[in-house]
Amino acid sequence: MVRPEFVTSDAGPSVLHADFNPVTQARPARAGEVLIILAKGLGPARNSIPGQAFPAEPLAVVNSPVEVLVNGGSVAAINQIGVPATPDMYRIDFRVPDGTTGDARLQIRSAWIDSSAVTIPIR
Repeated sequence: MVRPEFVTSDAGPSVLHADFNPVTQARPARAGEVLIILAKGLGPARNSIPGQAFPAEPLAVVNSPVEVLVNGGSVAAINQIGVPATPDMYRIDFRVPDGTTGDARLQIRSAWIDSSAVTIPIR
């Protein structure tokens, strides 16, 4: 078993708006908004061969159940797919729960294993 993790860069965790710009203090997320997480370690996906790049058609959907924890509460993933042309990068889309404000603690749960937590601003 591999622990799921957020992909990170010098700017922090890869939590993105729908236009693929990062969620930042200058451009925070909003309650009800659909966000994109780039992650690693979600495990096997349908329509893919382990160790090889994920296909673009059909998309490779993660086999294990995936959810996002927002301030400890479970939010269903809208999408949980392998990013095409990468061997171990995944895209998880989720909706920020209504009423969420301030600095929110996010975790990824895949196959009942939780990632480390990251914090994003929500206004």
